[in-house]
Amino acid sequence: MAFLELFLTFFMIGACTFGGGYAMMPLMQEQVGIRWGDIISQQTITDFIAVSESTPGPFAVNMATYIGSEVGGFAGVWGSLFGSFCATLGVVLPSFIVILIVAKCYEKFRNSSIVKGVMTGLKPAVVGLIGGAIVSVAMGVFFPVGISLEVFKTVSFYLSAVIFAVMLVLAMKKVHPIIIILISAVAGIIIGYLGLW
Repeated sequence: MAFLELFLTFFMIGACTFGGGYAMMPLMQEQVGIRWGDIISQQTITDFIAVSESTPGPFAVNMATYIGSEVGGFAGVWGSLFGSFCATLGVVLPSFIVILIVAKCYEKFRNSSIVKGVMTGLKPAVVGLIGGAIVSVAMGVFFPVGISLEVFKTVSFYLSAVIFAVMLVLAMKKVHPIIIILISAVAGIIIGYLGLW
């Protein structure tokens, strides 16, 4: 039953979200909290967002695979693999179906004012969903226990701010992403080893 729920939940997420993985993130976080909050915490989701960003493959697929693996893990290794399969299939299947339909009908409706209007209306919604995902992740990183003055007394807040500033500078200077990932990995290992986080 858990596997069917995984498939249906991620099918709904894939079917109801336009704009890719970042637009799916708020819905994924909400559904995981509602359905599997006792298995996967929001902090774990935030941590895995960082991992998904630095691993090959589409963001939404990486997230679905991870969540499916964690949820299916109650049934051992095979359950974990099948959970990953169910969640991943659920999140990609709606896009596959929509692309098949669009490819079949595109020529016929390409110049339709209704279709153009729908596409124009979706753009701000996608920007809002991505913005919501950014705010959600930033809150989890900089204010994990909520916004209060106590946060500014923690080492982790200042470490997060410094790391964010350094990565922003590296990105603006167009440093290759692999170098940024390697720098992040080394910094994470050092900070974790020193127990500063």
